[in-house]
Amino acid sequence: MKFTVGLTDNAIEDIDFYRKSERRIIADGIALYLENDANVETRRRKPLRPNRLAAWELRIDDYRVFYDLADDNEVKIVAVGHKEHNELYIRGEKVQL
Repeated sequence: MKFTVGLTDNAIEDIDFYRKSERRIIADGIALYLENDANVETRRRKPLRPNRLAAWELRIDDYRVFYDLADDNEVKIVAVGHKEHNELYIRGEKVQL
């Protein structure tokens, strides 16, 4: 199933935190893995336990894209961060899910 992808203002700020080469990796991953079958669990995509951030997570190397499924065919990206070991950082600050 084909999805349209939208970003919240916070997600745009999260992506702007990274260098240009990192932003390209994140954008390519979003286009590749979220435009089709974003609601299907895979090795890279998984539904999360209830939390304050988002319902789904996409893994792109060390980067994490957190998103919700807004409608039947719309993905809303709410946050973008990266993992260092077992810790998640969004805009350079440690975050607990």
